[in-house]
Order: sequence, then structure tokens, then C-alpha cells
Amino acid sequence: MEEPPSISTEHICDSDEESCRNSGRRCCHNPGKALLTEERMRRKLQFFFMNPIEKWRAKNRFPYKFFIQLAKIILVTLQLCLYAYSSYNHVNYTWDNKIAFSHLFLKDWDATREVNVYPPAVGPLAIYRQENFFKTLDYAYENYANLSEAVGSYSYANEDNTVTDMVLCIYEYKQGIIYGFNESYVFDSEIVERCQNFSYHIHGPMLDSKNVLENNNFNVSFSALVKAELMFSLKTVNFKAASRITAPNCYRFDIKILFDNGDHDGQMLLSLDAEALRLKCKGDTTYITDDEISSILRSMLNYTVSVICIISFVLCSRTVWRAQQLKRVTVMFFEHQYSKTLTASDRNKFLNLWYIMIIVNDILIIIGSSIKEQIERQEFTSDQWNICSLFLGIGNMLVWFGILRYLGFFKTYNIVILTLQKAAPQVARFLLCACLIYAGFTFCGWLILGPYHLKFRTLSTTSECLFSLINGDDMFATFSIMSNKSSLLWWFSRVYLYSFISLYIYVILNLFISVITDTYETIKLYYSEGFPKSDLDNFIGDTNCDDMSSGIFRTGSSESLGGLIKDLCCCYPQLMQKTYKTLSQSNSAPNDNSPHMNGSI
Repeated sequence: MEEPPSISTEHICDSDEESCRNSGRRCCHNPGKALLTEERMRRKLQFFFMNPIEKWRAKNRFPYKFFIQLAKIILVTLQLCLYAYSSYNHVNYTWDNKIAFSHLFLKDWDATREVNVYPPAVGPLAIYRQENFFKTLDYAYENYANLSEAVGSYSYANEDNTVTDMVLCIYEYKQGIIYGFNESYVFDSEIVERCQNFSYHIHGPMLDSKNVLENNNFNVSFSALVKAELMFSLKTVNFKAASRITAPNCYRFDIKILFDNGDHDGQMLLSLDAEALRLKCKGDTTYITDDEISSILRSMLNYTVSVICIISFVLCSRTVWRAQQLKRVTVMFFEHQYSKTLTASDRNKFLNLWYIMIIVNDILIIIGSSIKEQIERQEFTSDQWNICSLFLGIGNMLVWFGILRYLGFFKTYNIVILTLQKAAPQVARFLLCACLIYAGFTFCGWLILGPYHLKFRTLSTTSECLFSLINGDDMFATFSIMSNKSSLLWWFSRVYLYSFISLYIYVILNLFISVITDTYETIKLYYSEGFPKSDLDNFIGDTNCDDMSSGIFRTGSSESLGGLIKDLCCCYPQLMQKTYKTLSQSNSAPNDNSPHMNGSI
């Protein structure tokens, strides 16, 4: 029989035993030692592929990673609940104030615009006459100057509560003159910015913005106007968030009224945005003390969660690293002892994706906890609140997903997990084909129906509409909203919608379900008739309860993986002289009580 390929091991071990002893390396030059190394390799792999409960029984090793994950999920969920409550209060408070500012500073604002309905009950708030543009500026200024009449307890941004200037900034083309009567124009696409202050100390409580701008040589050319922004700031205190251990919150709102004329279609859209900035309050001493207590408790929770996640990250990273080391040793072992190369499937068994997911959620939660701590200590805007929500929310979601790993130790739940795992490649290929068909319908519908159908105005809304139709959402409304301005497109919309709904609901969805069902039946068959075994599975063999409780896995448990590598390297020169047939016969010796391979690998 042809000798298997070898690698150079002279730099690891000398060829005679005396040199090995002098160099302090553990070497073996007899078949008995080789078989011992093989048995150690088998036990290493058997122990590696055990679940935490089996490892506890085999080596009496406490499943500390399991209890760390259990503690983590409790603390992380507690942290998320507290943060979600604070985030909701913050977002809800800022939204309510934005509505209040819209009523105070936007002319012709109506309460029906506060409710998001689909289709919209009213059209966009817009300006259509030049005089209304200046009236809107005057209306906002007058209510700003008479802020004390508002129901809300708002103050000006200055520390002495004096009225700060409102700032009007105009963004317009450098040149934009239109002569529609003879189809000519003068145009320079460069956009320039000009700003003008409206000071209460100069204009008083009333403002005639048109005259003020003209007197300051600040003329507004509506044919060149791209957008205008009216900006000012207000301060307030939120008492609602206060409790026994939580002090009121102080805010500054940077308000911006936007006049959007970018489309130049005769409709200047009007909107208001209020960016909330949380400030450090200077309240009475009682609430200052209580706020310190609340801050300490929140910080303790944040630091505890971060420490647990760091410990979990280190332990899981170490486990993944050791698994890759064991994979390299196993690959080397099979190549030199059996002249076999492990398949990609066997190699992938050493990469535990559950640990990768835990590492990812640890990173996300550590980052989210850091941002949360800074939010609670410093002045942060809503963007940081949203970023923190993303990190903590996704991290917590992955933490809960990780529970599936432990449910997989029970047969009933493991069938579901194995079904999802085995069906994943087929589902991915199926979804790729389905997505290509979906993309074709999406682009087609957006192009043809977009100008005439509310749900197809943009590529995003087109995709959302089609996905909703797959789930049976509001089909009749989708048919009825289509404009009948063009009879050709009206008939096309019917053919288009009927084809899409029939194809996806009656064909593609049923095929998708059949893919999952077939995989589920295959897994059930494996449970009744046995799972297919690979070369690695045949070598490892089966581990029963007697083996785990016999203490064989505790023998030499303190030896490192490096010692096993040394033994394997030193034994290779002798092992390469043995054929696979001889080795198989040696493995089946009656005095060996450990499980071995049955037949060839």
C-alpha cells in the first residue's frame, strides 16, 4: 500500500528517543503510544461535541458559560426595559412639543394633520401665494414674541430669559429669472445663502416681514428660491418624568420652520422640526440628591451589564479559538494517520455559530451600554437615543435568540432548530429566485403605475405595497385607488395585480412551505432511522451515559491541547509506517473499552 504523504517533523522532534528526552519533548516510537494518542484524540473530540450538561457529567465541569448567559439575559432585559421606558417618554415628550409648536408657529395648521392615516385625510400644508409666505413669517414671529401666552411653560434660550433673535436664512439660485411668455430664462445653478435676523428689541411684538426685508435690501426672488428656514430656540422643563428617585428633565428645543420650494411647481411645502437637546437641570436640592441616587443606580446597572458582556465575550472568543486549534489538530491527525482529508462539512462543525452570535450581541450591548451611560450623564440629542436603541435592541434580540441553543438539548425543540438549519441553504436559493421575480414586478409597477397610483409613487412604497399584497393586506383598496385617467394603464394595473397576487400567493408561497415541510420530514426520518455519519462522526463514535460517568474524560483532563499536538507530531514518523488496515485492526482490540470507528472512515 502506498505510504500517505508526510510533513517534515524533524524540527519538532528528533528521530531517536534519547534526543527527545534531552530536548524535553514527549515522544513515542511504538504502536502502543500511537494508539494512546489516537484514543486521546477521540476523547478530545467526543468531549468537544458534548453539550454543557454532558460535559458537566463527564468532567464535573460547572457550566459557567450557561449561567453567565442566564444572568446576562436577565440584566440586559432589565436594562432594555428601563431604557425603553425612558426613550418612550423622551420621544413622546418631544413629539407632543412638536405638535404644540406647530399650533403656535405654523399658520393654518390643523389638528387633522397630527394623526397619521393612510391614505392621508388632507393634502400637504403648503403656501401658494407670495403674501402668504410673509404672513407665515409674521405669524411665527408674533407668537414667538408673545410666548408667555402659550399653555406650555416655555422660555427663551438666553439665561436671563430675554428674547433671542429669530434667524431667517434663504437658499436660492445665484440667478433664476423666468420669462415664461417667450420661453426664455436666466439661470445659474449655484446656490447661495443669505440670512436676516428679526430682533424683538428693534421690531417689537409685531412684525411686517415684507417691509423689514425690503428695507434691509433683502429681496426674495421666488423664481430662484430653493428653500427658506426660520430658526429659533426655546427652553422648558418636563415634570412628567419625575418620580421619587428621578428628577425632572430640562430641554432646549432648536426649532426650524422649513419653506421647501425645491420642486418649483407652485407649491411651497411648509413644515416644522424641533430638535430636542437635554440639559443639566439646576433644580432644588431635594431633587438634585434624588437624581444622584437614580444616576448611581443606572450607572451600576450599565457597568454590571458591560462587565458580564465582557466576560461572556472573552469566554466565547476563547472557546471559538480553541475550537479552531482543535480543528487544525484533527485535520493534521486525519491526514497523517488515515491519509484522509476532512470534508468542508466536517471542518464547519468546529465553528459554532451560536458562539459567534453571542460574541456579536456582546459587542452590541457593550457599545449600547456605553452610549446609554453617556446619554444619562451628558447632553445628547435624539440621534444618540436612536443609535443607542439600535445597539441595545439588536443585542437583546440576539441574546434571546441564543436561548434556542439550550432548547436544542431537548429533542422536541431540536427538531425545529435542525429543520431551520438544514433548510437554510435551500431556502436561500429559493428566496434568491423569488426576489428576482419580485424585483421585476417592483420596478415595472413603479415605472408604469407610479404617476397614477398612490401606493406606487416611490420605489420603496411600491415594494411595501407588493409585500403587503402577498400577506393579503388591503387588496381591494389597491385596485380601487388606481386612477382611470388612462384606460390602457387601468387595464394594465388589473393584469399586473392579478398576475402578481396569483403567482406569489398560490405558487411561490406554497412552494416555499413545501421546502420547509420536506426538510422537516427528512429530520424526522433521521431521528427514527439515524442521522447520516461523516468520517469525523465515525471516528468519534457514540458516547453513552456509562462512558460519561466512568471518569475516562477526567483522566488527563489537565493536560493542554499543546501536549496533544506534541504527542501527535512525535508519533507521526512511526504512524506513517502503518497502513490503515493494520490501524483499524489495532483499534478493534478487545482490551480497549472506548468506542472506536466501525469500518472505514
